[in-house]
Amino acid sequence: MINKSEFHWSLPELAYALKLSEVEIKEYFTDGRRVSFLLERRLAKEVLKGKLAPSEGASFDVFDAEGGKWEIRSVSQSGVYFCPSYMVGSGRSFDENGFLRKLDNIKGYIVSDITEFPKVPFWTIPVKNVRDWWTNGLLGLNSKVTRKSFLKLLS
Repeated sequence: MINKSEFHWSLPELAYALKLSEVEIKEYFTDGRRVSFLLERRLAKEVLKGKLAPSEGASFDVFDAEGGKWEIRSVSQSGVYFCPSYMVGSGRSFDENGFLRKLDNIKGYIVSDITEFPKVPFWTIPVKNVRDWWTNGLLGLNSKVTRKSFLKLLS
């Protein structure tokens, strides 16, 4: 079962604390490469009651309270990937077997919609849902979906 919740940040308080403009804060918090480190920590602690993976190079992002492994992803205007991060980027390629191995080793994904910052809705998605989406051809060829397609998968 997919569960939805959301975080709320105070833009003025963040700007004051970090001594940056609200525009700079919004720019930083809507960039998945930057905000992912903060989201991983909040989600591990507040949602999963767990802890971070032992290293940035681990095959997952966080442990839940029972030791289950989870991936944390951000959906941006361009969408979201479900494959391992080593398969995304310039000179990297998607490997279906590697993607399916990832699914065999995690409990699921928590995907945050950073486009709505300072309100950040997020969904806890069991791995079964992602596997079903893949099997039914609802994810792109490299496991990426647009933001619009992702939101449609949730409905």
